[in-house]
Amino acid sequence: MTDINLQNVINAFDELDFENRTTKNLENARNRMQMKTYLSSLDYSLRRLKILEEVVSEIVEEKQTELVKQEHIQTYKAKIIQLSREYKISYQDVINIMNKLKHQ
Repeated sequence: MTDINLQNVINAFDELDFENRTTKNLENARNRMQMKTYLSSLDYSLRRLKILEEVVSEIVEEKQTELVKQEHIQTYKAKIIQLSREYKISYQDVINIMNKLKHQ
């Protein structure tokens, strides 16, 4: 019986340690509740929270823009690969031809 109680205490401490690591450091926060707990612990004024909100929105927008750029690049690369297969020439040859056409 005491082994079970000891194991329960150890498990509770493990859970507490995990919770402390995830809520006392934004870097480790993985879900909404953990992030909210951490941000609430900072006790920021409304003004600072609004600044934080603006900065987070800017960063999200930048990341979304970068993601769209990466998707476009992947699509572009796929089209070049398709052309190289269609004309049975290398990827680099397609790039070289495109460069020549661009400079004409």
